[in-house]
Amino acid sequence: MEEKQRVEEIERLAEENFSRGKKLFVYPQVVKPDQHIEVFLNKSLSTLNSEDDVFIMGAFNEWRWKSFTFRLSRKNLKGDWWSCQFHVPAEAYKIDFVFFNGKDVYDNNDKKDFCIDVESGMDAFAFEDFLLEEKRKELEKLAEEQAERERQAEEQRRIEAEKAAQEADRAEAKAETERRRKLVQELTKKAVRSVPDVWYIEPSEFKGKDLVRLYYNRSSGPLAGAKELWVHGGHNGWSAGLSIVESLVRSEEKDGDWWYARVVVPDQAVVLDWVFADGPPQNATVYDNNHRHDFHAIVPKSIPEEQYWVEEEHQIYRKLQEERRLREEAIRAKAKKTALMKAEMKERTLRRYLLSQKHIVYTEPLDVQAGSMVTIFYNPANTALHGKPEVWFRCSFNHWAHRSGPLPPQKMVPAENGTHVKATVMVPLDAYVMDFVFSESEEGGLFDNKNDMDYHIPVFGGVLKESPMHIVHITVEMAPIGKVGGLGDVVTSLSRAVQDLNHHVDVILPKYDCLNLSNVKEFQYKRSYSWGGTEIKVWFGKVEGVSVYFLEPQNGLFYAGCIYGCKNDAERFGFFCHAALEYLLQSGSHPDIIHCHDWSSAPVAWLYKDHYMHYGLSKARIVFTIHNLEFGAHFIGKAVTYSDKSTTVSHTYSKEIAGNPAVAPHLYKFHGIINGIDQDIWDPYNDGFLPISYTSENVVEGKQAAKEALQQRLGLKTADLPVIGIITRLTQQKGIHLIKHAIWRTLERNGQVVLLGSAPDPRIQNEFVNLANQLHSTHGDRARLCLTYDEPLSHLVCWSECCFTQFSTSLSYICI
Repeated sequence: MEEKQRVEEIERLAEENFSRGKKLFVYPQVVKPDQHIEVFLNKSLSTLNSEDDVFIMGAFNEWRWKSFTFRLSRKNLKGDWWSCQFHVPAEAYKIDFVFFNGKDVYDNNDKKDFCIDVESGMDAFAFEDFLLEEKRKELEKLAEEQAERERQAEEQRRIEAEKAAQEADRAEAKAETERRRKLVQELTKKAVRSVPDVWYIEPSEFKGKDLVRLYYNRSSGPLAGAKELWVHGGHNGWSAGLSIVESLVRSEEKDGDWWYARVVVPDQAVVLDWVFADGPPQNATVYDNNHRHDFHAIVPKSIPEEQYWVEEEHQIYRKLQEERRLREEAIRAKAKKTALMKAEMKERTLRRYLLSQKHIVYTEPLDVQAGSMVTIFYNPANTALHGKPEVWFRCSFNHWAHRSGPLPPQKMVPAENGTHVKATVMVPLDAYVMDFVFSESEEGGLFDNKNDMDYHIPVFGGVLKESPMHIVHITVEMAPIGKVGGLGDVVTSLSRAVQDLNHHVDVILPKYDCLNLSNVKEFQYKRSYSWGGTEIKVWFGKVEGVSVYFLEPQNGLFYAGCIYGCKNDAERFGFFCHAALEYLLQSGSHPDIIHCHDWSSAPVAWLYKDHYMHYGLSKARIVFTIHNLEFGAHFIGKAVTYSDKSTTVSHTYSKEIAGNPAVAPHLYKFHGIINGIDQDIWDPYNDGFLPISYTSENVVEGKQAAKEALQQRLGLKTADLPVIGIITRLTQQKGIHLIKHAIWRTLERNGQVVLLGSAPDPRIQNEFVNLANQLHSTHGDRARLCLTYDEPLSHLVCWSECCFTQFSTSLSYICI
């Protein structure tokens, strides 16, 4: 009955559409998802009217989902109707298609394609979310597959490494066996069964595991008159170390001054080795060691020589394998613990960051997840919107560039307690950062946009990741290869931290003749180019995992034996800034951010804006960081003017210098960002400069060992005294008078003091050279001033059991 109704309905639709001159209809007329439909084409009204074959080719949802191709067949209906059936998937909201002859003749509805709406299913937005969820599943599957490939590759590497290690162990065991064999052969030549009036063994015929008596004539050597006699022995050239320790007793059976010890002959012994002493190993003071040749006796009934050495080689091999296994287990355990500590620290740091503005804004949940709801809590009492009767929330995602655009403004409602208001939004699956501001009305009015920075909160678990940026630091310092002060530390640690966020970071640095290239990996010549009337060689290497390009102009500007301190420093660094930008231009690089630092690379800002952005480097934005305003204030002020954003090393310092003429006109783009610490470099658990690695579990032992190593290295008195450690650049900004006062005050109170640092100003450097000479002569066991850069020493000072002090004219920091 149903089939008859279907046929009748199709016949009616065919006749109706034929009479109206329409060439297309579908059954059922209302298309819904997850059903079968039949599409009909009147070929006589189509560009395919003379073709023998007709196909439909299409897909769903703007040609974005599940493409298909089906052959149409002729139907016995009024008109030249052809049709095919296919299934409409549950995700469809639209069917897009054309007809063709299977080759090159098409009917595409006058280039507009044919389409049929699918009702009562997903809309376009729901389909986007569906695609994102599919993408997430695909990414998870790809990640699992990649993880499995990496696991298999790692397993293969482990097998190959194990095989290579076993071969190395076998080779080492063979070499060690040969060495011992030669030694035993030499000893066998010298060994005897007894020495008249000195020693002998009973019974004279014995083998491994036998209990024998070793007799010794006390009066025969240096132990005559000793109150105690002991034998310290081993076997086969002491191959197993000290394996025989027995006391001797006086013999009542023998005439003379004979003493004996009961000794079990080691199982594998070919030759016995021993000395006599006046006490056990820990307490002996007088020895009879056969005039430094030791005593040696042949074991008469030892196992066959070849059998012994085969077994010895196997035993050495097994021992080497066990030692290697224990080493590798320790390395794996340490790596696992390091990764765990790093992950925990990263989680704590992120949580601290997310809660750092809780007095203004925070979210629930704290870690925002893609594809979930999040509530934003805002406290207008602490912002520019204080006292406003309404607060509106304005939000988008992915740095305001999300495909859906900004969300409609949402009026915030009072939270359950306090002065906060709140709003709740759905986070899309393709979000990786949440961006928002607040306003006093729906239309806008007064805004709180965090001083033009907007509010941003990371989103986790999304199917999209932020596109990586290319950041180039142009700098004259970089730790640990060319460092004078904190600038070098910041460049290295900031580069590594940003690189860990999956951005691409390069550093451009002068190739000084005083660089410590031992800390540069993969160092190699790259290319050369001409600029400024000279050839400039470009070298490349990795410093702490960061890509560094070293510029070496052949005019000799950086063959000065120092970083700072030349009369033409401004000329040297100005040339370098020009050369660095020229290198970026000539190499075809297009960084997103060029980051320059202090007066020494400040010219980059205006050289870029006035010249290079017009030559082809137009993509970059300029970030300028002030590390020390004491030097080159004019250059710094000009760089701040030209930069897109300017920063300094802490919120405190930004407030200190906010009134300086170099900064004051540009506070709208000036921000204090506190320096961080690189936990891979400054980690006492993985610090190769320390005698003992330590964590909170053994911190006392670790600090004490580092303190003793520091005292020994610097020639200080090894004593339980408090040690004050000072690591600083010696400039007026750091508070030279405070440093000197702290040194003398420490010595007055019977402490020890270590200062590590140097001064770019020769006059200040000379002051501290004189002070060092004075202190080293008057307090040589308690004071040491090291007026240079010394990376290993800085780690000892930092991690030893001491007070670690940093100074500035505004405040000092003391870490216990």
